[in-house]
Amino acid sequence: MSALILAVDTTHEFGGIALLRGDELVDEMLLHAPAGFGHILYGQLAQLLQRSETRVEAVDCFASASGPGSFTGVRIGLACVKGLAEAQGRPVAAVSNLEAMAEAGSAALRATVLDARRGEVYGAVYGADGKVVEAETVMKFPEWLQTLPAGDLEFIATDFTPFRAGLAGTRFERMPVVHAPRAQAAAVARIAARRLAAGRALDAAAVDANYVRRSDAELLWKDR
Repeated sequence: MSALILAVDTTHEFGGIALLRGDELVDEMLLHAPAGFGHILYGQLAQLLQRSETRVEAVDCFASASGPGSFTGVRIGLACVKGLAEAQGRPVAAVSNLEAMAEAGSAALRATVLDARRGEVYGAVYGADGKVVEAETVMKFPEWLQTLPAGDLEFIATDFTPFRAGLAGTRFERMPVVHAPRAQAAAVARIAARRLAAGRALDAAAVDANYVRRSDAELLWKDR
């Protein structure tokens, strides 16, 4: 029987929970938590398991979107799946939001981008096989464009509106744009399933967040 994957995404205001078996999305719950997921995640998780008639003991691998995103949101999701995995003796997959977004694409090269605020973006490029072509980074959008490879490339974003004007006059002006779902739990589950099959899911203790850019608190402390 195909592995059962339980994945969560709490990295942004719009998140979700997904249950995947093989290629089948068994159930998905989309969540909107402008005040954060800490007070609703476990209750919603229990509801999803109940309505899909699934016991947590049946889950083969737990997964979470690991950022970049809200620092608090990232920690909530990871703490949830790590705790469940430790209790059940199961592995964990922590999946980058940028990697998960690439699941929405179809081109040979998939340039995923998120607003990092402060006039910067989080960006990366993945191949159709899911492998990293250009590593995750945070920088100004025009500078990031200069690092992108030539070839059959498409941009993928949950909202490309802030970046559209930045393509004017560049070699990417006519490149296609794909809109990824705001909640990435289903994509995280699919990636986690592949990692589990390849023996690349990890022990809960080895999993950590993927901030790409350090937190304000860490930056202030380092500058002292």
